[in-house]
Amino acid sequence: MTPAPLAPHAPMNLRHIGRHLLITLVFCCVIATALAVSKGTAFSVQLVYSLATGLPMWVIIEFGRFVLRRDSDIEWPNGIRGVLLVAAGIIGGFVVGTTIGDLYSGFSTWQRFSTGTQVASSFIVTILAGAVISYYFHTQGTSKAMTARLALIERDAAEARLKLLETQLEPHMLFNTLANLRALIAADPPAAINMLDRLNDYLRATLSGSRASAHPLAAEFERLRDYLELMTVRMGPRLVYTLDLPDSLADCAVPPLLLQPIVENSIKHGLEPRIEGGSIHVSARREGDMLVLQASDTGVGFEGLPPDEQGFGMAQVRERLATAYGDAARIDFSGTPGQGARTVLHIPCPE
Repeated sequence: MTPAPLAPHAPMNLRHIGRHLLITLVFCCVIATALAVSKGTAFSVQLVYSLATGLPMWVIIEFGRFVLRRDSDIEWPNGIRGVLLVAAGIIGGFVVGTTIGDLYSGFSTWQRFSTGTQVASSFIVTILAGAVISYYFHTQGTSKAMTARLALIERDAAEARLKLLETQLEPHMLFNTLANLRALIAADPPAAINMLDRLNDYLRATLSGSRASAHPLAAEFERLRDYLELMTVRMGPRLVYTLDLPDSLADCAVPPLLLQPIVENSIKHGLEPRIEGGSIHVSARREGDMLVLQASDTGVGFEGLPPDEQGFGMAQVRERLATAYGDAARIDFSGTPGQGARTVLHIPCPE
């Protein structure tokens, strides 16, 4: 993915320009102080020379780099173009600064050109100052550009990993459903046909949807509803479910197929082992800047470690949370034998 060019008039660049101007002003004041002390001249005179030289130099280099640059994310011209820009800034600043400074002080630097001493010393100071400040700004810009590139690479890598995990998860769910369908064909052909129709609707809704690394929570609940309808065909009245999504949380972004493995785990290890089945309740709520997703069931429950916590589906959930949110997200399990189990996800979702 190629990073988009940064516009010269973007707010971030305007802040950079303002910061560069402030640094230049401070640098000019430091130079004026040093020259006034070393030469024993008035600080005001040296300050005028310094500012009259530094500000035109800054204007030429600061705005010239946006005209000459080609690598837009570095915001600085490379190679000979950068050298010529700095040289133009130094020469322009020296000419303007000397002229204005002479007018203020009453001296005539240009008339002393024949001696060479006055002009040479002033020009050397200008070259050193221009080179130092230009190098500082260039290294700062390069460092920011490299940091931005690294962040972009890390973001793209995280998105690619999320997509890989999702593409692994979808066949896993499909294979499990097909295995259930195969068993249902022999036991209850009409139910198998109904389940096949539901599966077709589910696949059409999921596989033709967006392949983004995240989608609205409302879309995630719709996918989960399709899946539970599919499971209801197989389990009949043994499966009852409720979904509770407040309208205020419908637009929270979550990774696709995040809840389905959790619900599948509840059905497989909680409800199916019970002859009478049970119910599943999935809800969403906000706690500060965190989105809390909870899936609870009335199944057989567990004692100690939750069953299949490290199975394929749940391992995928953990890995996708870690990839998308790092340490900011967590998943908790709790259960009581004979009284069901609960899985709670905590995901960042700033208001």
